[in-house]
Amino acid sequence: MTTNRFELDQERIATTDEQGHRVYLYPEDVKGVWKDRRTVVYWFLIGVYLIMPWIYVNHKPSLMIDIFKREFTFMGSTFYGVEPILFFLIVAFLLFFIAFMTSLFGRVWCGWACPQTVFIQALFLKIETFIEGSARERRAQEKSPKTTRMYLKKFLKWIIFTIISLHIAHTLVGYFTGPRELFYITMHSPAEHFGIFTATMIITSIFLLDFGWFREQFCIIACPYGRMQSVMMDENSSIIMYDVKRGEPRRGSVNATNTGEGDCINCYNCVKVCPTGIDIRRGTQLECIACTNCIDACDEIMIKIKKPKGLIRFGSENEVNGLKRNLFTGRSMVYATISLVFIGAFIFFLNDSSKLDLIFIRGTDTYSLSDNEITNRFALKITHQGDRTYKVKFNLKDQSLNSKIKIITPQSPLELSQHEKKIIIFFKFEKSLLESGSKKIDIDVYDEVQNKIVTTKEVVLVGPTN
Repeated sequence: MTTNRFELDQERIATTDEQGHRVYLYPEDVKGVWKDRRTVVYWFLIGVYLIMPWIYVNHKPSLMIDIFKREFTFMGSTFYGVEPILFFLIVAFLLFFIAFMTSLFGRVWCGWACPQTVFIQALFLKIETFIEGSARERRAQEKSPKTTRMYLKKFLKWIIFTIISLHIAHTLVGYFTGPRELFYITMHSPAEHFGIFTATMIITSIFLLDFGWFREQFCIIACPYGRMQSVMMDENSSIIMYDVKRGEPRRGSVNATNTGEGDCINCYNCVKVCPTGIDIRRGTQLECIACTNCIDACDEIMIKIKKPKGLIRFGSENEVNGLKRNLFTGRSMVYATISLVFIGAFIFFLNDSSKLDLIFIRGTDTYSLSDNEITNRFALKITHQGDRTYKVKFNLKDQSLNSKIKIITPQSPLELSQHEKKIIIFFKFEKSLLESGSKKIDIDVYDEVQNKIVTTKEVVLVGPTN
């Protein structure tokens, strides 16, 4: 048995009891400068998430990922059939960039930008507090006899949770279908778009279950980031830490009677406000999401007892030990370098994919011969990324061949406004041009819009060998 609910065995987390059953947490509200900063960040991120799909640039959503059409739209530009290499590079960049940020600032992503934390802290906990009361009141209600009034409150809370989850889920789906298209779909029977309806309901259920009930269990059990952070950080990483030298021995502890007391008065305010229930005074822990609640809670107590703030603060292990903190270490520079390599490769491949790509496919009839004149027929597939319009002409690179080879296209110049176009192109030439039944020629693709040659392709003309 423990002396109180905050003094737990080192091997036990705060969200389980001695039998391994879940203990529901009721983190108390806190006020302070860090809470105010996070609130601004939270609402900014929520605003971006909810508004961004509705912002249209060049009559297109500012951000949309159409999986079925293989189209990616960003700020008015659409990229088609994006290759897997681009997806791999951007994911790899994000992973190593997060590793770089973690090596500098610890688990700051979890407490400041993770959707899990943002929606729970900014919306779900606020609604729960408004309907059911403060954390202490909710904890007392769970232990008191159940009443009709209590059930009505819970029913109202979950109705509002459901409405919010529906809105969050529809916004997420809107990033893949387009918000206007999704709004049109919602005005019709679910049976008409059963796949999208089913996906939206599944996503809504996941959000509702996670944000309304599972909460800190996701951070502790399901999220892999907490388990990876320890290999990304070192003694120079800035984390939320308790100043042991200043705080110990705590008031009321066994050692305090002999050596005097530190600044920590053992009020447990830092534990009461923690959304994952940890005691930050035990050091860096997997469950810590760097939300800074404990900093504000401790600073509030320090002000009341007329002690300097910062007993719990952002800092590095080296700073606590009186050493200089090196902001950029070998570890962080490796992460930064790898991140730059991946984002550089992404930009290179993306730029390369925006160029015209031409594929000449020989027709089923290899060639036709009429009055010593040979005709080669090709199917030409032209693709390009983005929304640029091309007006191209096909010219022979070797101009001395202009009198011997004739290039026939459906129109000249050929206008390319879509990302993909297929045409039939003919090459007519004299039989004498061939060497052992074939002739390699280079074709310059000239764009009248840019007034330059955008690419050059090699074509092999064929005919009879004698």
